[in-house]
Amino acid sequence: MKIECIAGFATITKEPAASAALYRDILGLPLESRDDYSFSDHVAGAKHFGVWPLKQAAQSCFGKDAWPDEIPLPQAWLEFDVEGVEKATTELESKGCRMLVKNKKEPWGQIVSRFLTPEGLLVGITFTPSLREKK
Repeated sequence: MKIECIAGFATITKEPAASAALYRDILGLPLESRDDYSFSDHVAGAKHFGVWPLKQAAQSCFGKDAWPDEIPLPQAWLEFDVEGVEKATTELESKGCRMLVKNKKEPWGQIVSRFLTPEGLLVGITFTPSLREKK
């Protein structure tokens, strides 16, 4: 698997307004908000930084508003953009990773697979067309 870049990082929270206030008002990050998701593509060193409501993370991974009780709650999300999601997913599974999402195409064109690390980090392996576009 070849990782191209860290595509994004977000805290995952049950309290999106309070978390967004910390990052925006106290730390001064230039966050915008859409549907309780606060984010910025203008923080040096990150392609994308966000405050992701747990409800939205659960919906993205499981198609439900609640995170399953039998799976530890993630504290944050880290996303790596790779050359081929399908190949990377197969490789990760062969090495023992339990994929929560496999090769899902999002409405904005991104393809993503996700797994949870032992320390509770939700890791995405993605192919994000907008990161590949020449500017």
